[in-house]
Amino acid sequence: MSRRPFAAVLAANTISIAGSSVTLIGVPWFVLQTTGSAGRAGVVAFCATLPVVIAALIGGPVIDRMGRRRVSAVSDLICAVSVGAIPLLHYAGVLEFWMLCALMAVGGLVHTPGLTARGVLLPNLAEHAGTPLTRAASLYDAVSRGARMIGAALAGVLIAAFGAESALLLDAASFAVSALLVSAFLRGVPAAEPQPVTGKISFAGYRAELVEGWTFLTRAPLLLGITVMVMMTNGLDQGWSAVLLPVHGREALGGATAVGLLVSVFGGFALLGALLYGVWGERFSRRAVFTAAFLLCGAPRYAAAALTDTPLPLAVTMALSGLGAGMLNPILTTVLYERIPEELRSRVSGVTTAGCELTMPLGGLAAGLLVDGFGATRALLLFGGTYLLVTLSPLVFPAWRTMERPAGTDRDPVGPERGGPQPVVPEPVDSAELSRTGPAAPGSAHAAPAPHPSAK
Repeated sequence: MSRRPFAAVLAANTISIAGSSVTLIGVPWFVLQTTGSAGRAGVVAFCATLPVVIAALIGGPVIDRMGRRRVSAVSDLICAVSVGAIPLLHYAGVLEFWMLCALMAVGGLVHTPGLTARGVLLPNLAEHAGTPLTRAASLYDAVSRGARMIGAALAGVLIAAFGAESALLLDAASFAVSALLVSAFLRGVPAAEPQPVTGKISFAGYRAELVEGWTFLTRAPLLLGITVMVMMTNGLDQGWSAVLLPVHGREALGGATAVGLLVSVFGGFALLGALLYGVWGERFSRRAVFTAAFLLCGAPRYAAAALTDTPLPLAVTMALSGLGAGMLNPILTTVLYERIPEELRSRVSGVTTAGCELTMPLGGLAAGLLVDGFGATRALLLFGGTYLLVTLSPLVFPAWRTMERPAGTDRDPVGPERGGPQPVVPEPVDSAELSRTGPAAPGSAHAAPAPHPSAK
C-alpha cells in the first residue's frame, strides 16, 4: 500500500491547474488588449472549447487502450507546446488571430483527455493509498481549488507587471512539469497502464465501447440529470470566465489585478467549502447541500457584477459563491463513482464530460456577441437569470431524489478488498420510463462537467 501515486497525481493536478488558471485570465486579457473586441474574445473561447467536447466524446475508449498514465502525460506535453507558442509567435511579430484560435483549439482537443485520465484513476489510487473515496475526492477537489486560487492571483500580478505573454509562458512550463510527475510516479500502477482488450482494434469495436458508455448514462436518470444540469451551467460559466468577468474588470474594476484577485477569492473559499464538506458533508442530505450550494455559487455573481462598479460587493459575493462551489465536486464525484462500474469508468466519464461541456463553446461566443450588441450589464443579467432557473432543477425533477447514498453503502466506497460497496448499476429501463424520471426537457435540465462544474 503506497500513497506516492496518489500524491503525484495531486501534485500534477495542482501544478497544471494553477497554470491553466493563469491562462484562464491571460488569454481573454491578451485578446482584449490586442484587439479591443469582446466578440473576438468570445470567438477564441469558442475555438478553445469546441474541441474539448469532441475529445471528451470520443476519448474514453482511447484512454483505456493507450493507458491513463500515457494519455495524461502526452496531453500535458501537447498543451505545453500549444500554449507556449502563443507568446513566442507574438514576440516574433508573426502571430495572426487565426493562429491564436488554432493553437487554443489544439490545447482544448488534448487537455480534457488528460484530465479525464487522471480523474478516473482516483478510486484506484485512493484504494492503493488506503484512503476512503469520499475523503480522497474532497482532497482531490480541494487541491484543485487551491491551485486555481494561487494561479488566479499569480495571473493578475504577472499580467499587471509583465504582460499576458509572460503568464502564458508560465502555464506552458506548468504543463511540462505535470507531464513529468505523472510519467515518473504512475509507472507500474496497473490501472494507469493500457487495459486489456479482446479481439482486434477496429472502428466497430471502438464504436461499441463508446455506445456502451452512452447506453449506461441514458439508463441512469440521476447521472443523466447531473450531466444535463452541469452542461447548462458550464456554458454560462464559460461566458463568465472568458468574456463577462474580463470585460467587467477592464471597464469597471481597474484591470487584470482586480480580476485575478476576485478569481483567487473565489478559489480560496471554494477550497474552504471542499474541506468543510469533506469533514461534515456526509452528515447532511446530498440533494439539499447540492441544491443550496449551486444556488449560492451561480446567479449571485452575475447580479453583483451587473449592479455594482466597485470590487468590494463583487468580492464578497465571489467568496460566498466559492464556498458553495467547493461543495459540489465532492458530491458529484462520489455519486458518479458509486454508480459506475470500474470497467466502464473511462467510457462513461468521457461521455458525461462531453455532455457537461457541450454548451461551453456557445457560452463564450454568446457572451461576446451579447456584450458587443447590448452591453456588459444586460449580458450579465441575462446570464444570471438563466443560471438561476437552471439551478432550481434538483427541486423539480424526481430523479434527484435518488441522489442520497445507496442502500447498504454505510462506508466509503474504496473497493471490495477494503469492504466498500460495489458500484450500483442501474437497472435497464425503457424510454418511456426515462421520459418520466429523467429531466423533462432539455431547456430545463441541468448539466455539469462530469463530474466537475466549471464555475469560476
